[in-house]
Amino acid sequence: MAKNFVAELQWRGMLHDAMPGTEKHLLSGMQAAYVGIDPTADSLHIGHLVSVMMLRHFQLAGHKPFALVGGATGMIGDPSGKSVERNLLDEATLRHNQEAIKNQLAKFLDFDGDAPNAAVLVNNYDWMKDFSFLGFIRDIGKHITVNYMMAKDSVKKRLSAEAKEGMSFTEFTYQLVQGYDFLYLYQNHNCTLQMGGSDQWGNITTGTELIRRIGGGKGFALTCPLITKADGTKFGKTESGNVWLDPKRTSPYKFYQYWLNTSDDDAERYIKIFTFLNQQDIEELVRSHKETPHLRALQKKLAEEITVMVHSREDLDNATKASSILFGKSTSEDLKQLDAKTFLDVFDGVPQKQLSIHELEKGLDMIAALAAKTHFLASNGEARRELKQNSISVNKEKIKEDYLITTKDLINNQFVLLQRGRKNYFVLEFK
Repeated sequence: MAKNFVAELQWRGMLHDAMPGTEKHLLSGMQAAYVGIDPTADSLHIGHLVSVMMLRHFQLAGHKPFALVGGATGMIGDPSGKSVERNLLDEATLRHNQEAIKNQLAKFLDFDGDAPNAAVLVNNYDWMKDFSFLGFIRDIGKHITVNYMMAKDSVKKRLSAEAKEGMSFTEFTYQLVQGYDFLYLYQNHNCTLQMGGSDQWGNITTGTELIRRIGGGKGFALTCPLITKADGTKFGKTESGNVWLDPKRTSPYKFYQYWLNTSDDDAERYIKIFTFLNQQDIEELVRSHKETPHLRALQKKLAEEITVMVHSREDLDNATKASSILFGKSTSEDLKQLDAKTFLDVFDGVPQKQLSIHELEKGLDMIAALAAKTHFLASNGEARRELKQNSISVNKEKIKEDYLITTKDLINNQFVLLQRGRKNYFVLEFK
C-alpha cells in the first residue's frame, strides 16, 4: 500500500486545497500525477521548488510523477498572478530550456531505472503542435462554456477595473490548453492528478472538467500554498533578482546565503517544505533553536540541506568557507582558494578600485594602496597612523608600513583584499 502522500504534505505545511476524494484515491494504489513547469528560462528558480518537492514526495510515496514542461503554454503565457502579458518564446529556445530544466529536475526526481514509478518528463508542445485551430475549438473548446471560463479568478482579475491592459484572447484560451494537457495525460498515461500552486486551482479544475466531459472519467486536483516571507517581501527574490538553481545565474555561495539569512519564523516553515528531514528531526531542531536562537541552528541546517540537494557537498563546503572569510578567522590561503565569482560575491557591495597590473612590477607601497591610489583612507597621514597601530591587513594578514603589494599577493591573478580593523574592506582589482 502506498504511503499517505496527502498526510505528508499536511504536516509539512504544503497542502492548500485538494479535491474531495483525492486522499482516498491515492491510497488505493500507485497513481500518476503531474506538475506543469514554465520553461521561460533555462533554469528553475526557488519559486519552482515547492512544486518540484511535491513531485519528489509523490515519488517517495510510491507514485509516478510527471514533470510537464509547458512548451506550448510557454508560447501563450499564463494569466494567473500576472498583471501584464508576457513575452512569447520560439521553439528552439523552448527546447534548450527544456533540456536544462530536465538536468536540474534529475537532482530531485528519479527518471532512470525500471521502477514502475520512474519519473517522466513531457512537453505539451509535442501534442499541441499538430492541433489545428479549427480542430481545437471544435473538439475541445465546445465542451467548456465562456461563462465557466469567465468565472475563474485569474480571468476576473485581469478583466477588473484595476488591470490596465485587459486580457488578450491568447491568454484567455490558456486554461483550455492547460485543461487539455490534463485530459491528454489522463487518456495516454493514466494520469489522474494535477498539482500546482494555489493560483493554479482554476486552470487545474478546467482539466478535471474536460476529463469528466470528454474522457468520461474523474481527475483530481491538489494545490500547495504560495510561499511568502514573514516580513511581506517576495519569497525567492533578492535585490539582484530571482534566486536561481543554475550556479551560473546564482552562485552556490549566494544561494547558501539566501537560506542562511532567513528569519526564524521563515526558517521554521521552510525547513519542512524545502528539506526531506523527517518530522521528529525537524521538531527537535525547532526546539533546540528556540532554546539558543542566536546560534541560528535552523537556518544553518536549512541552508546546508538545500545547498547540497541543489548543488553538491563540495559547493556547500566552499560556501561555508567563503562565509567564514567575512565573519570568521580565515587566512590568505582560504582567500586564495575562492574562485573569482565567489570572491566577488563574498565582497559584493565592498568598495573596489581597478588598477593597472603594471603597478605591481616594482611593488605597490602601502600608503599609495590605502590613500592616493584608492581613497580607501582619507589621507596619507591616516594611512600611516593605521599602519603604525597595526590595524591594516592585506589578504587577511597584518602588515607594516614598509610592505609592498606584488603579484604574489594576487587572488585569482587579479584581486587583492585590503582591510582596516575587523569590518572595513576594500578590493583592489588589477588588470
